[in-house]
Amino acid sequence: MQVSVETGEGLERKMTVQIPAETLELEVENRLKSMQGRVKIDGFRPGKVPFKVVKQRYSAQIFQEVAGELMQSSFRDAITQENLRPAGDPSIDASSLEQGQALEYTATFEVYPELALSPISDIKLEKLVAEIADADVDNMLDTLRKQKAEWSEVDRAAEDGDRVTVGFKGSIDGEAFDGGSAEDVPITIGSGSMIPGFEDGLKGLSKGADTSITVPFPEDYQAADLAGKTADFAINITKVEAPALPEIDEVFAKAFGVEEGGIEKFREDIKANMQRELDNRIRVDAKSKVMDQLVEKNPVDVPKAIILEEAETLKQQTSVQQPGADLPVESYLEDAARRVKLGMILSEVVKLSAIQVDQEKVQQRIELMSKDYEDPAELVNHYRSNPQLLRSIETLVMEDMVVDWIIEQASVSEAKSSFDEIMNPGK
Repeated sequence: MQVSVETGEGLERKMTVQIPAETLELEVENRLKSMQGRVKIDGFRPGKVPFKVVKQRYSAQIFQEVAGELMQSSFRDAITQENLRPAGDPSIDASSLEQGQALEYTATFEVYPELALSPISDIKLEKLVAEIADADVDNMLDTLRKQKAEWSEVDRAAEDGDRVTVGFKGSIDGEAFDGGSAEDVPITIGSGSMIPGFEDGLKGLSKGADTSITVPFPEDYQAADLAGKTADFAINITKVEAPALPEIDEVFAKAFGVEEGGIEKFREDIKANMQRELDNRIRVDAKSKVMDQLVEKNPVDVPKAIILEEAETLKQQTSVQQPGADLPVESYLEDAARRVKLGMILSEVVKLSAIQVDQEKVQQRIELMSKDYEDPAELVNHYRSNPQLLRSIETLVMEDMVVDWIIEQASVSEAKSSFDEIMNPGK
């Protein structure tokens, strides 16, 4: 087997492979001989068909099969011989495919780039730190009170915090659009449940009001056909309700499962939950900063084929998570390129650190995910019995372990903040 490799643009490689005619002929001959005792041809007894007849009848077919198999096996051997790491499937062009001649083909493909990691110690991380103050717990209690509010109809104009029951009909350039109309929809003003500007347009309106408001859809709205467009909504108000908030007492605490210890125990539980949420958000922030610096400090070319595969995956995931979203695959290329880059860089970090996934942490992650399910054990078993799902959790755990290792090597400073600033950035 003769192999030659040409370097194309960027990561492209063009590999030409030539297999001697004798190799093909020998393999074709051997297969035909193995068939001789099994073929059935009219006019001959089973097992008595002359080899010459078998060869005449089947040699062309067997030659095609052998040529195809040899191209696959020789390609694997050739990339090993040339120390190449293909990214994606090759494009094969068989320029010579005739019996009695050498088999020559060209395989065009991209390769994974060689990556030399920049020193991990060069990473500088500003880690958020915050304490949960009594005022933060008070604010959370107020939020929980609003969740338990009792609503009563009022005869006045709607204000912030009121619940307004509305009917609306939306149109863009005079044409109605899917999902733009509804009747008797309860909307709490200030909840952010509608597109920006819609709830503000309900303030000051009373029961029986008929009016219209004009609001733009966000540029990144999940329905691509509506994103960035301005809509007119005809509004009808059928009810305005004000909330009556419950007292913060033992009865209130029991409504959230605190049977003993009263308000003091309730505040302790709230603070503990807030601390878990805060710790998780700080961790997510640190991880994001680490990932950003890994990409910034390790510029690397990424195979186009792998980016496109990842973009297709992101498109499919989005269609499942956001039914109706139908952006072209090109919209996902930037995010896909970043994910592929990070995957390559993290793979090198894993080699450098010699980290191995901690199965105990994998189990803890699955159990944590299962707590919100009616039957946690069923979910745990589901993940444990599904190799693909299990690998996805192992990947997340590995990423966390890599980030922890990087933070240990990096230069870390602290940035003091507050619970509200961290949990509600940009508010």
